[in-house]
Parts: sequence; C-alpha cells; structure tokens
Amino acid sequence: MPDFRLRVFQSVARHLSFTKAAQELYITQPAITKHIRELERTYGQRLFERRGNRVSLTEAGTLLLAHADEVAQLHQQLTEQLHNLHGEAAGRLRLGASTTLTQYVLPGILPGFQKRYPQVELTLLNGNSEQIAEAILSGHLDLGFVEGRSKSRDLHYEPLLADELVAVRKATPAGPPPEPMPLAEAVAHPLVLRERGSGTLEVLEFALREQKTKLTDLRVAFYFDNTEAIKSYLEAAPEALGFVSRRALARELEAGLLEIVPIQNLQLLRSFEALWVQGQPLSRAAERFLRYAHQQYNFK
Repeated sequence: MPDFRLRVFQSVARHLSFTKAAQELYITQPAITKHIRELERTYGQRLFERRGNRVSLTEAGTLLLAHADEVAQLHQQLTEQLHNLHGEAAGRLRLGASTTLTQYVLPGILPGFQKRYPQVELTLLNGNSEQIAEAILSGHLDLGFVEGRSKSRDLHYEPLLADELVAVRKATPAGPPPEPMPLAEAVAHPLVLRERGSGTLEVLEFALREQKTKLTDLRVAFYFDNTEAIKSYLEAAPEALGFVSRRALARELEAGLLEIVPIQNLQLLRSFEALWVQGQPLSRAAERFLRYAHQQYNFK
C-alpha cells in the first residue's frame, strides 16, 4: 500500500489495539500513535474512541476503513498484474495459521519460499482455528492453515498434512506405561488443554464424545492458548496430563523431559488443511505458496 499510515490504521482497526498493531507491524507503539494522529489531522476527524484500555472506531474511522480496504485490494491487484506480465509472483501475501502450524510446521518452509519468490511480502497471523477462519471470511487474510473438524460452508478446505494428538506427561523414572492407560484413569488426572476455539481441543472433544465422555465432566487444571505453555506446565506438574500434537514434542522427548502416554480406545488423528473463501480464486502468490508447501512436505 503506498501510504503506510493507512496500513497502520487498518491494523489498529482490525485488532482494536495499538499494542497488537505495533506487534504485527514490528514498530513501536508511539510510532503507531504518531501515524494515527497524522491521519486524524489530515482528515480533520477522530478515527478512534479511547476509553481506558478500550478502543473503538468512530463513524469516520468506519468509513475510512472501508475505503482503506478497497485501496489495499486495488494496490495488491495492480502489483500482481504488473508482475504477471513477466510471469512473476509478487505483492503482499497475508497468511494465517493456527498455533500448532505457526510454531512447528510453517516456519521451516518460509525462508525457502522467500528466497525463491523475493517479490512476495509475507505476513503470518497466529490464532486458533476459529480465529483464522473468521479472518479469512472478513478479508483480512489471503490463505489460512488450520486443524480441527468444524467447517464453514463459505470456505474451501484442502487437506494437507496428517497429524496426531497424543497424551503426554512429565517423564517418569519408569518411563511410559507398558500397556495403554484406560480412558477412565487418564481423565481422572488433572488435564491441561488448549482453549475453546482451538482445533486441538475440538479434535479431543469429538474423540471423547465417541467414548461417551463429556468435556464438562473432566477435571481440567488449566486451559492455555498455546502448546509451549502446556508443555512447560506439564514439566512442573507430575500428576497432570496434557494433549498436544506429536509434532510439538521432538525436543522434549529427546531430552527426557516429557513422555507419551498411550490411552485405550482413544485415537486422535487429524489433518492440517489450507482454507480460503469458497469460489474465490487464489492470488498468484497464494497459489505459489500452496504449491511450494506441497513440494516441501509432500502433501497429498
């Protein structure tokens, strides 16, 4: 976008937070405030209402956001069309991914993609599966990657990579149990789980439901919004069990910090999926990224 101030404004408007906008754009919060004040002086209108820690759009801010989104889209289309004259992928590609994918899957392929397509400006938003789907539908992301079982009829889903959730605990001197633990015994432990809206919790909830066990009946010690926090909690709580992706455990298993606990009759298989708006073609940059991901991970 030609005017960086509009990009700052869009970020604040999307998050309704100056702090989160600063984190997303990798600039200081005072710089965010400076850009917003410059816009307000330019248009002679207040764009945000600030009441304590709460931020909301004014009527002028809502109007500007609609036009800023149009400007961003037109600029993106122009950039792509100009580079398409030479068969290049270019422009801004706004990716979004659920936490497991953001932490353990996608980072490994980003540098290679940037080297191959230097004209593509990548951004990556981290959120749970529900938040990523909402951001795709609202037009704030071009391509998303999630896990879980819920689907929106307004989104197109493409299966990517197989994954498995496992029960895990602090490593014990005796090691993992020689036989799978009965489900009743497992759920009697204090459990450490992902938050509502996460694909991880959704997969666990569906699997438990098939075993006639409700999530509300469990003894949940804590809900966390990321896997790293779950692992750290488990290292400090020998009596607790957590459920995380097998892909997130390589270092802890090798270091002897955590161990996997098989559970009888509880299969927690899932797949990571790409998603975008149903019926809407992907940009050239998004197509190239999806193809590159297939190549790197042998997605089928």
